[in-house]
Amino acid sequence: MSYSVGQVAGFAGVTVRTLHHYDEIGLLVPNGRSHAGYRRYSDADLDRLQQILFYRELGFPLDEVAALLDDPKADPRAHLRRQHELLTARIEKLQKMAAAVEHAMEARKMGINLTPEEKFEVFGDKDPEEHAEEAERRWGGTEAYAESQRRAAGYSKEDWQRMQAEVASWGERYDTLMEAGEPATGERAMAMAMEHRRHITQWFYECPYEMHRGLGEMYVSDERFKEFYDSMRPGLAEHLRDAITANAARHEA
Repeated sequence: MSYSVGQVAGFAGVTVRTLHHYDEIGLLVPNGRSHAGYRRYSDADLDRLQQILFYRELGFPLDEVAALLDDPKADPRAHLRRQHELLTARIEKLQKMAAAVEHAMEARKMGINLTPEEKFEVFGDKDPEEHAEEAERRWGGTEAYAESQRRAAGYSKEDWQRMQAEVASWGERYDTLMEAGEPATGERAMAMAMEHRRHITQWFYECPYEMHRGLGEMYVSDERFKEFYDSMRPGLAEHLRDAITANAARHEA
C-alpha cells in the first residue's frame, strides 16, 4: 500500500510543501515514485513521519530529529518511550500552568494579592515570554482569565458592593447549614456548592465542574483561601471542598 503526497499531508495535518521540504533535506524520503515521477509513501514512511512530528511538537530542531531517527543504534521502542516521557513532562507543566491561572483568577475575585514569586513560579527558570506564543495557542485557560479581567474592568463600585453582599449572604447561610450538622454530601450542601459555582460563572468566568473541583482543593491547600473560608466558620473550607466534589460527581455521572 502506498500513498500520494496529498494523502499523507491530509493524514498528518501538514502541508504538501512541508513534505517536499522533508524530502529535499533527506529527513523523510518517500519509499517510491509513481510512473509519472510523483512521490509515493509507504506505511514505514508514515511511521517515520509520525516520529518526526512527535519530536517537532516537542520543540526539537530538524537536524536533531534527523540525528535521533538515523541513529543505527536506536530502538524504535526507545523512541516511543522517550517521546512518552517528554510528552508526560509537557502535560504536567501545562497542568501546573492551568492550576496557576485558576489560582490567579480566584485570588483576583477574593482580593487576595499573590506575591511576585507566586505569580511567576510556574515558569521555573524559564523566560515566560519565550513560550508566550505556544502558551497562547495551547493554553485554553487563558481565555477564562481574559474573560475574568474583561468583566472585572467593567464593574462599578455598586457592582463590587453587590458581589460582596452576595458572598456575605452565602457565607452566613453556609454557617447555618454547618451549625445544623448538614453533611458535605447532603442536598443542602451540594446546593450551596452549586450556588458558589454559579456565582463565579456570573461574575467572572465560566466555571465547569472540573475547574470547580480544582478550586475546592485549592481552598484547603492554600492557607490564604483556607483562612478566607474558615473565617466564615472554622472547617468551612474543607466542608465546601467536599460539597463541591460531591456536587461535581453527581452532575458528571
